[in-house]
Amino acid sequence: MDNKLFTPLQQVRGIGPERAQRLQRLGLHTASDLLFHFPRDYQDLSDERPIVELEEDKLQSVCGQVVEVAARSTGFGKSRVQVLLSDGTHLLKALWFNQPFMQRRFHQGQRLIFSAKPSLRGSTWQMSHPQITWLGDDEQRLAGSLLPIYALTEGISQYHMRRFVQTVVEDYAALLEEVFPPALLTQYELLSLQPALASIHQPVDSQALLPARRRFVFQELFVLQLALSIRRNSFQQLAAPELPTTAKINARIRRLLPFELTASQEESIDEVSADMALDRPMNRLLQGDVGSGKTVVALYAMLVAVAHGWQTVLMVPTEILARQHARTLHHLLEASRVRYALLTGGLATAERRKVLDDLAASQLDMVIGTQAIIQDGVTFGKLGLVVIDEQHKFGVRQRAALREDDRSPHTLVMTATPIPRTMSMTMFGDLDVSTLSELPQGRQPVNTYLVTPEKQAHWWAFVRDRLREGRQAYVVVPLVDESETINAPSVAEAFEQLTNGELADFRLGLLHGRMPSSEKDQTMIDFVEGRTQVLVSTTVIEVGVDVANATVMTVAGAERFGLSQLHQLRGRIGRGSHPGFCGVLVDAPAESDEDANTSPDPARTRLESFAATTDGFVLAELDFELRGPGDLFGTQQHGMPPLRIANLLRDRDVLNEARREAQLLVAADPGLKHADHTKLRSQMLKRYGQALDISDVG
Repeated sequence: MDNKLFTPLQQVRGIGPERAQRLQRLGLHTASDLLFHFPRDYQDLSDERPIVELEEDKLQSVCGQVVEVAARSTGFGKSRVQVLLSDGTHLLKALWFNQPFMQRRFHQGQRLIFSAKPSLRGSTWQMSHPQITWLGDDEQRLAGSLLPIYALTEGISQYHMRRFVQTVVEDYAALLEEVFPPALLTQYELLSLQPALASIHQPVDSQALLPARRRFVFQELFVLQLALSIRRNSFQQLAAPELPTTAKINARIRRLLPFELTASQEESIDEVSADMALDRPMNRLLQGDVGSGKTVVALYAMLVAVAHGWQTVLMVPTEILARQHARTLHHLLEASRVRYALLTGGLATAERRKVLDDLAASQLDMVIGTQAIIQDGVTFGKLGLVVIDEQHKFGVRQRAALREDDRSPHTLVMTATPIPRTMSMTMFGDLDVSTLSELPQGRQPVNTYLVTPEKQAHWWAFVRDRLREGRQAYVVVPLVDESETINAPSVAEAFEQLTNGELADFRLGLLHGRMPSSEKDQTMIDFVEGRTQVLVSTTVIEVGVDVANATVMTVAGAERFGLSQLHQLRGRIGRGSHPGFCGVLVDAPAESDEDANTSPDPARTRLESFAATTDGFVLAELDFELRGPGDLFGTQQHGMPPLRIANLLRDRDVLNEARREAQLLVAADPGLKHADHTKLRSQMLKRYGQALDISDVG
């Protein structure tokens, strides 16, 4: 790549130091960064007209200058903002209802474009809540019918961003090198780089945009799938202990299990056992709905490893969950000779030293813990299997932390958050997948209700009745501390209100992630053993917490959570012999305004969907449809760069194609060493080498 592409933005024509500093907030530092700062959307101006030629009930655009801005109150707390736009000959009235802040966004002399379905009122054309495109005072309308809309930061307008991008395309695009050889461009039916870049930023029309966008979407997903395929291949080149499940081992394990396994658990155990019998490392994801019995499958695999004399690790995201797993193992392994210990950051120094010494000397068969397991100073005498619970809480590099140079333990990662197939192909594209699709017998139904303000008194009376029957309850809130900007209760605020209000007659406990480990442990012990009846908590209880007597959950600020997270929380109840009841506190629906363009509240729609089903796979797909993939790899700790242009919701077909072709290319050229593939290899390593731990490929 030509070094001029790395020209700092402050040296790019027309930008300068001040604007360059602002662009850095968007992660834009060089000319190359700006070249690939793709539009997030386009405004369709294909039907732009003079005001006199407007028609009703058709999406149209009008370009003009603001001549008047006015606002007035319409009574009862309602308001109207009115803007008059002139195209030089006629006037258009634009209206915004109950959005008084819109007045501050306009001033006389502004040049802009309004887009909406106009209506004729008397002799005046008007638009309600039109889409707005601000133009610079000297910005000429582009010849194309699509106007690019970019992600912005404070102090940078669309006009400026379009001008900056146009400049770098003119001055630097010719320096870019094509990463696809001609044969692959033809095979994948891709537009070459230079015309694709020009069309993605300044498309003449939608027909010109489609091949340009497809080129960059395919490239982005193809490079990602190359990285995942190569990571998968390199992992399979490592050696691992052969740990077959013999009839004797199987019988000994099943004697420890006091319940019948589901057909789905049996199938997953067969898949895991087949992997562990091989001399290359298992790299498998076990996904299942809340309460589907993943821990039993993991325990089976761990006991197979122990039966062969190898050590195992169970790594979880929180100390609360680690201690709960330790309690579960204690009950299941009482009749065995398996030696296990807990290793978390909260251990006393002497206790931690003892665990570390026993691990190194192979005096422990199993260790359960948090990320403390992969810290410096932790060594294993003979590690054969790593199980990671709630994989989405950990990054790819953390998965590989226990691997040796040319050897690796078998790896089983688990998640109780069902993953849409499109996401699994990207988040976990280097893993084989097993799915638990049914719940064990005895799981109780959970009834979910949306509790509007007028029903809250009735709901809290219901909660009190359940508590008097001897049951326990959770109250979940989204925030640890009060916030001036987020309309949701904090955990301390909720605890105080309930202690002095609706639940004053009962014993309440308080739990959140910032508490010292000793306090968190004692709070959970008090709740597990029934000394407290209600646990007021943040989402720290989301993962795996299992208290059979807890049958009621109240969720406040539920619009702050995704459907999958709400489903995880709801999974904490109904785990014993009594049915569960989940009450989601919601605001009353807003009154519609006849003058405004109203649409259903998306947050309320999501919550209604949550109340309507308890199938986590259905909710995961619905969450994906409603909210999109969001941050693809979950948290920053994964270290994965975000997607620049691909949208997993929109581009599923391209993802399938890119995955298939990437796997075929890696199968034919495993290290991408062929001369035609060196530029693809270089781009893959630059983008994903560190994040996916494939820097040494080939």
